Amino acid sequence: MAQPARWTEQALLLIIQVIKAFSTGATFIMTDTPIHVFLSHGLESGPGSTKIQAMKAESETFPGIQAHAIDHSSTRDPATRLAQMREAMAECNAKPENTILAGSSMGGWVCAQTSSETPVLGCFMLAPALAMARYPQSSPLIQADHRQIIHGWDDDVVPVAPVLDLARDQGLPILVLPDGHRLENSLDRVVSEFREFLQTCLSDMNRP
Repeated sequence: MAQPARWTEQALLLIIQVIKAFSTGATFIMTDTPIHVFLSHGLESGPGSTKIQAMKAESETFPGIQAHAIDHSSTRDPATRLAQMREAMAECNAKPENTILAGSSMGGWVCAQTSSETPVLGCFMLAPALAMARYPQSSPLIQADHRQIIHGWDDDVVPVAPVLDLARDQGLPILVLPDGHRLENSLDRVVSEFREFLQTCLSDMNRP
């Protein structure tokens, strides 16, 4: 008599993800190649920060997405953090066309500069440290199929005006909220915008 098939743990996890995706209206990825989301935290933050973990958790509700929160806490140097992003992408063998970058503050600059060197599928930036003189390549040309900046009107760390100018010059979508640099009062809105951003990226991938 034939033995009943046993579900592997991986198969069960995939089924759970699919059920969650149906219940939330998530977009399915019509590809065998994983989508990588790399998350880069800010100068005074870490990979376990509230925003980074919230975006990581949101990413993982999409079947086929692998999310990575990079730990930059060993250095405060933006160039070194940029190298860490490159290393993380290389270690995962992430294809640029299947890569989404998301970062906050200095992490936003890391994502922007990475995309300027290696165009990617998506680049999502929260209060990015752009147009600041102490950064190398302070105003990188952000090259991604999908781009989004979210900033706070009351940001006293990264002034919003130069970021607005950069967004205008590069034609970048930017959402400015009544909040400060940490966007701590806007977490739900940030996560909602990130979810829509991911859905847009993945929907475009599924087009013939």
